[in-house]
Amino acid sequence: MSFVNIIKFKTLGDERGQLVSLESNGNIPFEIKRTYYIYDTSPGVPRGYHAHFTLRQTAVCLKGSCVVLMDNGIEKVEVTLDSPTKGLMIEPMQWHEMYDFTNDCILMVLASDNYDELDYIRDYDDFVGAVKNDDT
Repeated sequence: MSFVNIIKFKTLGDERGQLVSLESNGNIPFEIKRTYYIYDTSPGVPRGYHAHFTLRQTAVCLKGSCVVLMDNGIEKVEVTLDSPTKGLMIEPMQWHEMYDFTNDCILMVLASDNYDELDYIRDYDDFVGAVKNDDT
């Protein structure tokens, strides 16, 4: 998983239960400006299919599981998110697709900035072209 970065979160717990703390500029390596979550997904319907020019994100599967296809324009890696104790870093210029959501899946995403449609690359060919232009 050369370009894929998984963050393992420290878990605190005892007989009362478990706790994971997520902190801006701490175990989340950026300031968190937006949080959203995906749940109650339609069976067999994938999500994502985009990249960002500058946005950084951390995806955490709070419940259930899903698969995230990470693509840097050269290499593709499938990552299974199935634990609230690990986060997947989605860096700028990384195409990502989410699928195989379990019925109970809750996928939370922490983002480094507010929503900005102009930061999205929604066409895969445009993404690959942008990656190739970055390499020259």
